[in-house]
Amino acid sequence: MWATVEKERIISSGTSLDVRIHGTWYDLQHWRKSHPAGESWIDMYQNRDCTEVMDAFHSSKARKMWQRLPKSNEKVATQLENSVAAVTPVQNEFRKLRMKLESEGWFKRDLVYESKLLLILSSLFLGAAASVSSIPLLSTVLLSLAFTNAGWIGHDYIHGTDKFSVRMRMLAPLLGGLGCTWWRDKHNRHHAHTNQMGVDGDMAEGPFLFTYAPDPSKDSPLRKVQHLTFPFVYSLLFLLWRFRSIQAVIPAIKERRLQAKEELSSFIIHYIALFTIFPTKIWIPAIFLSGLFSAFIVTPTHQSDTFFIEEQEDWVTAQFNSTRNANLTNPFSTWLWGGMQYQLEHHLFPTMPRSKYPKLRSIIQSFAQKNGLNYLESGEVDILKMNWRLYRDVASADPIIGSPKSCFRNNMEKV
Repeated sequence: MWATVEKERIISSGTSLDVRIHGTWYDLQHWRKSHPAGESWIDMYQNRDCTEVMDAFHSSKARKMWQRLPKSNEKVATQLENSVAAVTPVQNEFRKLRMKLESEGWFKRDLVYESKLLLILSSLFLGAAASVSSIPLLSTVLLSLAFTNAGWIGHDYIHGTDKFSVRMRMLAPLLGGLGCTWWRDKHNRHHAHTNQMGVDGDMAEGPFLFTYAPDPSKDSPLRKVQHLTFPFVYSLLFLLWRFRSIQAVIPAIKERRLQAKEELSSFIIHYIALFTIFPTKIWIPAIFLSGLFSAFIVTPTHQSDTFFIEEQEDWVTAQFNSTRNANLTNPFSTWLWGGMQYQLEHHLFPTMPRSKYPKLRSIIQSFAQKNGLNYLESGEVDILKMNWRLYRDVASADPIIGSPKSCFRNNMEKV
């Protein structure tokens, strides 16, 4: 269903491709091929307001550039303005909040904080290497924690648009074995179209895990037992991410994408060091264990809430409806979650350093209360229980004939 709608919208574009940014319509038909992140991002926002997404992913320098892009034909802009959904009061208030936070320096990195994170990460790798022969089990656990931690730090730097993040971007492939190119493409789409089934690549789909009842043609016998087998599936996460990272980097080099060659070199160094220092009996279980840790963190913060069948014009409200924070209870969990416990704050401001999220939390709570929005938050145990119940309920559900990859779910109600 989604693919058909998307195709019709792009075909009907004619000679212009118009998007609205901060109240002005721009024609990006000719510029779209020069977009560093690819043409599809531009195409998906044809005849729509993309202000929040443009603000969310771009540096202040990049956001000034679009003002030099060609504006839409005046007649076309007027027609679109009369037909496209108006900017909501929530969106207007959020834009004011973003401007305020930027002026107050919330997007600047705390280099002391970053140094502490990198010191802990280095200690984990060194500890894992030092205990290879003497305590293999300890080496495996430390290496798995290092991989998980490298993933969260790398995630922060890949999102970041500041100079420090750009310089540190290769940390993810170098230490975590995770690719910047693949991660950025998949994960930014998740942020732009959160919980929109068929578009959000981070939503679990068959054949191993289902978050909604599928069409019979897309069903799998594994769905019936997914609430029992999901820990094993979770453990495959890092292995899958590593495979897809390498799978994406070669085409990226052919397409001359930014830093693609540097990324491939980082992968080579990573695997040479991994295979040289650690025997297979350590690094293989470490990868599975790190996948298990990471999956238990990344999956429950969205899957317990609203799924969407259609594009959400009010991106801000959609984030509040589909994103849930975890209220952690101890220092180890706080470190292990790597800032992902502040999932809503991260989704609203993905380029903001994660060190700012704890203080930002109260501001977002006040924003939600003022604008009649839900601030979804659960304890770390409760959020995992909610996720398990989702898998259980979907496992026992009957397939839905005609159920597309995109479907709406709100509190397990089928619409």
